[in-house]
Amino acid sequence: MTARRRRAGVVYLLHFAEPYKHARHYVGFTEDLTQRLEDHRAGRGAKLTGAAAAAGIPFVVARTWEKVTRTFERRVHRTKNSPKVCPICSGCRARPCKPRHTANGGG
Repeated sequence: MTARRRRAGVVYLLHFAEPYKHARHYVGFTEDLTQRLEDHRAGRGAKLTGAAAAAGIPFVVARTWEKVTRTFERRVHRTKNSPKVCPICSGCRARPCKPRHTANGGG
């Protein structure tokens, strides 16, 4: 049995200008960041970003991690500490949050 090839992409952290209910951040994974951001701004894609767009809450891309897999995205989600890795919320104190391995096997 061959191992599944993990697709490389970008994990991104969106920072909302103001909280939407309890949420201040959104973490996502994509292979085409430009297209995915267009989807988010248009209210398509994730329910949270769609609801924030409908409420008129703008967002910015606060941070990206390139050449990573969905495994890394899940790791960022599990920490539930988006403010600690967000440079807008934490400034220079933002945690590095580095992937353990890159998608091409290095790391």
